[in-house]
Amino acid sequence: MTTLDIHQILKLLPHRYPFLLVDRVLSMEKGKRITALKNVTMNEPFFNGHFPHRPVMPGVLMLEAMAQAAALLSFHSLDMVPDDNTVYYFAAIDGARFKRPVEPGDQLTLEVTIDRMKAGISKFTGRALVGTELACEATLMCAMRQIN
Repeated sequence: MTTLDIHQILKLLPHRYPFLLVDRVLSMEKGKRITALKNVTMNEPFFNGHFPHRPVMPGVLMLEAMAQAAALLSFHSLDMVPDDNTVYYFAAIDGARFKRPVEPGDQLTLEVTIDRMKAGISKFTGRALVGTELACEATLMCAMRQIN
């Protein structure tokens, strides 16, 4: 099983603060699955407005965190290190369900499995959990593209 720390993640993903949403990869199995962590702190910039009286992580950012984990899994599965001309786009999100609010102090565990990879388009099943409680689940499609 492969693990990644934040320094290794920064070499693979183009995202930076405040949009880098994966802090650590606990395990990754080539062509199969990844388990990663996002530590949610009160210092997140979105909490200023979502919501000032009761901070809750926006659902779209949970989906984005799963997509970033999916990108790491794809790069590992393809034995590639992306360059500045490689982008990894969302192509579709299906069946997104939000089951539990995610608040400051929570640790979000991202579990993503590959359903299919073909011609630069990949389909994944993703779940985000706080402890053993499901916070979010969705089917994600992502497309890897070269830009100039």
